[in-house]
Amino acid sequence: MKSRKLIFTGLLIVFLSGCVVYSFYPLYTESDLFPNDLLSGQWLESDDEDAAPEDVDGIWTFEHPYIDKKKSDERDSLSYILTLKQKEDGEYFESVFDVHLIELGGDYFLDFYLRDFLEGEELTLDNFHVIPVHTFAKLEIKDNGLFINWFDPNWLEELVRQNKIRIHHEDNGDFILLTAKPKELQKFVTKYVNSEDAFKDGLQVELVRNKH
Repeated sequence: MKSRKLIFTGLLIVFLSGCVVYSFYPLYTESDLFPNDLLSGQWLESDDEDAAPEDVDGIWTFEHPYIDKKKSDERDSLSYILTLKQKEDGEYFESVFDVHLIELGGDYFLDFYLRDFLEGEELTLDNFHVIPVHTFAKLEIKDNGLFINWFDPNWLEELVRQNKIRIHHEDNGDFILLTAKPKELQKFVTKYVNSEDAFKDGLQVELVRNKH
């Protein structure tokens, strides 16, 4: 059951302990993707570019997945696999995500989706009630770092309940799940990409490239 613990701990630390907007559909379509190496490599969760891996709370490793590892060494430059190690009580827990990068109106956005969700795990009552979703964030690329900023769900909730925004969604009273398809989601994020309120209390992560 150890691997199951790692999956859920990683998911909880990265997303549920922060504030993010959840989406049933991805932010991208296949036509939105483009070859790039902007994220490739290992990044440390820190604002200190001289930080050592053992001194940080998170280690983010982005790499392009193999197109077919059994047949060739060719990799898919349109997508990334993110291996995320987050420290909790002095111990690192690992989770793995599919990540896609797109550019909209001159800004970069990332779409995250938990990879191999519960594959090979024993089915129990608790994991019957957990469904993987997409989350998306604005990406800023700095001199030697990345700044990732997710949309604030409380901000979205206020817009929806005050009828200030119309986007396909479901609201169960506890949280809002966006059900809009990619093109509608893209219109949403580009409209509010420069709104301070949209990101004010959302999850934020600053990463520096690992020099060690």
